[in-house]
Amino acid sequence: MRTKELADQVGVNTQTLRYYERRGLLTVPPRSPGGYRDYPSDAIALLRFVKRSQQLGFTLDEVEELLSLDAGGPDSCDAVRDLAHGRMTDLERRIADLQRMHSALGDLLATCTLPRAERACPLLLP
Repeated sequence: MRTKELADQVGVNTQTLRYYERRGLLTVPPRSPGGYRDYPSDAIALLRFVKRSQQLGFTLDEVEELLSLDAGGPDSCDAVRDLAHGRMTDLERRIADLQRMHSALGDLLATCTLPRAERACPLLLP
């Protein structure tokens, strides 16, 4: 499939695809007889994974690391274990941060339900 078609299917622009190629996240596809890039259909799933990972807060470096683990990662099981453990620790920290933010927003919403004279917005308190 051509560049524009792939970009449209995953919701990115064509320059993003070229950038991912330069970074090595996306394999440079073969060219058609007319000189156009001819991406395989499995590029759609890969790009959707990259986009979803970014939406979840992963950097492209982290996405690259996740993809390397999926592809078999380093030859050493210890290296794979260390990378996966580091990722899990980071995710646990992020989850804890999100839970604290969720709780703080709940407190804020509870304050907003009080009559105006009784409100003390926690965001405005010294």
